[in-house]
Amino acid sequence: MRKITNISGDIIKRDNQVIGSLTRSYDLVVDHAEGSTIYDVEGNSYIDFAASVAVMNIGYNCKAVKQAVCSQLEKMVHCGFPDFYAEMPVKLAEKLCGMTGYDKVFLSNSGAEAIEAAMKLAFWYTKRSSMIAFYRGFHGRTLGALSLSGSKRRHKEHFPSLPVVHSHYAYCYRCPLNLEYPGCGVACVEEIEQTIFKRELSPEDTAAIAVEPIQGEGGFVVPPVEFHKELRRICDDNDVLLIADEIQSGGFRTGKFMAMENFGVRADIVCMSKSIGGGIPLGATLSTDKIMSWEPGAHSNTFGGNLLAAAGGLATLEFMERSKLGEKAVEKGNYIMKRLNELKDKYPLIGDVRGIGLMIGAELVEGDKEPAVQKREQIVRKAFDGGLILLPAGDSVIRFVPPLIISRTEIDKGLEIFERALKGV
Repeated sequence: MRKITNISGDIIKRDNQVIGSLTRSYDLVVDHAEGSTIYDVEGNSYIDFAASVAVMNIGYNCKAVKQAVCSQLEKMVHCGFPDFYAEMPVKLAEKLCGMTGYDKVFLSNSGAEAIEAAMKLAFWYTKRSSMIAFYRGFHGRTLGALSLSGSKRRHKEHFPSLPVVHSHYAYCYRCPLNLEYPGCGVACVEEIEQTIFKRELSPEDTAAIAVEPIQGEGGFVVPPVEFHKELRRICDDNDVLLIADEIQSGGFRTGKFMAMENFGVRADIVCMSKSIGGGIPLGATLSTDKIMSWEPGAHSNTFGGNLLAAAGGLATLEFMERSKLGEKAVEKGNYIMKRLNELKDKYPLIGDVRGIGLMIGAELVEGDKEPAVQKREQIVRKAFDGGLILLPAGDSVIRFVPPLIISRTEIDKGLEIFERALKGV
């Protein structure tokens, strides 16, 4: 039974007085963490199936990252990298280029910043003024990234938008065109050429198509391989750039360093963040020499290339490779998918299980396939009370995105807690 005292209540009360606009699924007040376990201020422990929103792929309290950051801390914290030279950010950029095959990197502090840089780069390179993105997509909450997003209305209410036209993503479990895959021929992606380019937006005015390899916030939607291949063709045929938002799906979460590799597609611009910093704020926008050839000052920032972030990021990437986290993500992801599908056969509340590697979603539904929104919230809360951290996604999806270093024992224990929560609704 979870121990509850006045300690967390007091912190939450103070938080409510000075912090605004944030979303909290339950009253977790963290104190410290180790590996795949989080401890709250009352001393309760929780198996983490959320990885602090898919950030902590390497797990908590990684010694290699701590040592790298502390070593850099002794020397210098910040150097104003956009105005002066330093080796640590260069080493990080070289590592990212080596792992991805891209030529140039723009360093920033978050996923939204990485998206904003990608948008500006696409506008600058193509000299075009509009973009295409997808319903249910989520790219961040700054105004440019928000313009691309199509996840929830409340994210966008009352905010101005850049010129972005939205199209349908290949959400086969709930096909927006009421078709069935594979007989549909992935008709959703054909909407871009058949409708958008003919009725709403000229390809000559389209700078880029921005897409998540797997939709995250929108419901952990995994499209058929043909979807991304057809997007690539459309971009090539119309001289439009393809931007891949790898912010949640990157960092070996799907087994590959970039999730687009699972689909055999290479984007023109890639945005990364979350896991590549090992918990330290870090964003990166990658592209080719040809595209990322903008003039000095066309885009810059203050904290991009921060020395602590660069040291932590480099150590994180090296740890990921050394520990073969991609292989582990596939192995553990296949196991969780198998277990979840067994639960799906047992509990009609689970309508769909989908994912690649350790980026997995379970969609909860009522008997008529309507989203089981309230039951999803109840399960997340009951799991928390039982010692498991889960996060929602989409209308009624629960995401399973634990640290890639999680043990089989922890997975089994977490799934036992999840099943008890299922039984309780």
